[in-house]
Amino acid sequence: MNPISRRTMLGTAAAGGLVTAATAAVAQNSDQATPVPKVPGRGGTDPGPRNAVLDRLNPDTLTPPSTDHGTLPNLKFPFSEAHMRLEQGGWTRQVTVRELGISKHIAGVNMRLNAGSIRELHWHKPAEWAYMLTGTARITAVDAEGRNFVDDVGEGDLWYFPSGIPHSIEGLAPDGCEFLLVFDDGDFSEDDTFGISHWLHHVPKEVLAKNFGVPAASFDKVPEYLYIFPASVPGRLAADQIEGATPVPQKLSHRMMAQEPIRTKSGTVRITDSSNFPVSKTIAAALVEVEPGGMRELHWHPNTDEWQYYIEGKGRMGVFASEGDARTFDYQAGDVGYVPFAMGHYIENTGNTRLRFLEMFKSSYYADVSLDQWLALTPPELVEAHLNLDAATMAALRKQKVPVVPA
Repeated sequence: MNPISRRTMLGTAAAGGLVTAATAAVAQNSDQATPVPKVPGRGGTDPGPRNAVLDRLNPDTLTPPSTDHGTLPNLKFPFSEAHMRLEQGGWTRQVTVRELGISKHIAGVNMRLNAGSIRELHWHKPAEWAYMLTGTARITAVDAEGRNFVDDVGEGDLWYFPSGIPHSIEGLAPDGCEFLLVFDDGDFSEDDTFGISHWLHHVPKEVLAKNFGVPAASFDKVPEYLYIFPASVPGRLAADQIEGATPVPQKLSHRMMAQEPIRTKSGTVRITDSSNFPVSKTIAAALVEVEPGGMRELHWHPNTDEWQYYIEGKGRMGVFASEGDARTFDYQAGDVGYVPFAMGHYIENTGNTRLRFLEMFKSSYYADVSLDQWLALTPPELVEAHLNLDAATMAALRKQKVPVVPA
C-alpha cells in the first residue's frame, strides 16, 4: 500500500478537500517504511513493537485530528478480522456484538455461495435483511398462512425475511453469489439458526413417520446438519414456481438500484424503508455513493443507531458525542462502522475512487437531520448569536437538504 504523496495532499487541498493532521503526517512520512505518530509540535517516534500495516490503514487513529477529544467506544470492525467458517458450498463470517461491542441492535453476516450451493432451508428469531454484493441467487420462503415466495436476485437487490419465516438461498450460474445479511438483533449468531436437516436428525424416526404418513425408513438418509452445501444449479425460475400456491401478499425482494436516487454533483443516495419496500418493517437503509473530494454531510439520525457496511473505496468518519467528545475513524471496503443513536457525524471520501457504503437502521423508516438545513431554517439572529457567522456564511446555508456535498 502506497502512502499518500505530497502531490496528492496538495492536490486534495487545491480541490477543496480537507487536509488533516493525519493525512499530513502520512504525506510527511511518504518515503518512510512506516508512518510516524507525530505532527508539528505534538507526538513523537514509535520505535515499536507496532503493527505498521494497521497504522497505514488507520491514519486518523495514529495521528488524530486536533478536533478529536475525550473517549468514545470503538466504532469499527473489519470483516477481514472476523472468523471465516468454511463449508463445502461456500463460506460465511459475521460481525455481532461479540466482535463490535457497541452493536447491540444489529448483527451482520457476509456469506458466499458457490454456483448451485444452498444455504439450507432454515429460520431464525430475528428478521433478515440482505443486500446482494455480487452474482445471482434464488431465494424461497413460505409464511405462516402457507403462502410462498420464489425469486431470483442480483447485484444491488435486497430481500427481507420476517422473524420466524422459513427460507433458503441458492447460488446461481455462472459463479454463485456473495451477499450481506443484516439481522435486527446485535446478539444474533449464524449458529443460532433452526436448520431443517438439524431438526429432522434430532426427531425420532417413528415421530417423523407419524407426522408425514410414510415409513420410518424414509428418513434413514437425513444428514445431521447441512448449513451450506453443494447441489445442482437450478433451472429457470418459472420451473420453481409451485403450481396452485398462493403468493405472499407483500413481495420479499426489492430492486434497490432501480430506485431513482437523490443526486448531487458529489454523489447519490438511495433510501429504502417500509415506504417503498413495505415488508421491511424492522430495517431501513440508504445506499450512499460519494465521489472523490465529496462528503456525506454533517448530520445525525433522530430515531436509532446506524450500522454501516463499506462496499468500495476509502473514507473517514468523524463522530461527535455529547460533552464535546469526538473521534475519527478510517474505513475501507469490507469494514463495518457504527454510529450510536443521535450522535452527529460525517463520512468523507479520502480516496481517489468512488466511496460506496450502506447505512442501516433498526427501524421501519429512514430519518436524518441535516446540520446545514437546521441552521438555514432557524431564525438568522439566533444562529448568529450562537456561532458568530458572517453574512456570506449565513447566506450560504441551504434550506433544502443536500446529503452529499459539495452540492
